[in-house]
Amino acid sequence: MRITIYKSIRIIAMTFILGNSKILLAASPWGANYFPNIPLITQEGKKVHFFDDLIKDKIVAINFIYTHCAESCPLETAQLVSVQKILGRKLGKEIFFYSITIDPDNDTPVVLKSYKQKFKARWTFLTGKKSDIDLLRKKLGLYIDEIQDGSNNHNVSMIIGNQKTGRWMKRSPFENPHVLADQLGNWLTGGKSRPKLVSYKNAPELRNISRGEQIFRTRCASCHSLNGNELADALGPDLLGVTQKRDKQWLLDWLKAPGQMLKKKDPVAIALYEKYNKLAMPNLRLNKEEAMVLLEFIEEESKRLRKKSLASKK
Repeated sequence: MRITIYKSIRIIAMTFILGNSKILLAASPWGANYFPNIPLITQEGKKVHFFDDLIKDKIVAINFIYTHCAESCPLETAQLVSVQKILGRKLGKEIFFYSITIDPDNDTPVVLKSYKQKFKARWTFLTGKKSDIDLLRKKLGLYIDEIQDGSNNHNVSMIIGNQKTGRWMKRSPFENPHVLADQLGNWLTGGKSRPKLVSYKNAPELRNISRGEQIFRTRCASCHSLNGNELADALGPDLLGVTQKRDKQWLLDWLKAPGQMLKKKDPVAIALYEKYNKLAMPNLRLNKEEAMVLLEFIEEESKRLRKKSLASKK
């Protein structure tokens, strides 16, 4: 008797939830009453409104940058370019990226368009009134009072979400691009495109990676390959064998302060800058120990791949 009553209550509850899902969704607080519908200007000079034109009923990724940043912003943008490649045609149709400047005084539409072209980005870059952008950053939880010191210090986290379903989450732009692409393309769809379940039975054993490989994956891989097969649209050179091509001290200086080497008109630095669409190498803020282990990894990986290549030719 108790089991029958329990089942009946359970069926009634499930019927109520399913039957009223539209009502629950409509009651989501993450709508027009929460998000400021501020006016913004695209890199093409087109006026848009944040809620009505950019995020309403859409799956989006939103970050804040400024174009003359020499540290985190270029890495963020390069990482999103990696996600862009994974998403392919979904970007701009099912999923939308927006990069909004925190320095509207300098980042005009013309400047943003040039920045976008350097990175070969296919998403929208925006500017607007500083007070409006600050309000938006606060609403998205990406404004930290403690670091507003008159400089362009800012929270490097990004927001991804689905406005229609009310699913939002803060993510690091330095997350693995495949993870970000999966979250945008699958998790945020609300379960509409449920991925096929795969057994872990035949999964390969995970190996421990070195500190140098970890740095390469998180700081370098967005712009550089390490396999001798540089892609046509690469943002930076392939690094296979670079420790043999360049002087070790030059590499350490380059990793420590690439901007200074460009200012000093170092011929190699200038040549790389010109070759790769005048896209400056960002300052990775590596200390000497980190730079050394990174170069050690690149050297060891280069030897391994070359040895493998020779073996396959025999």
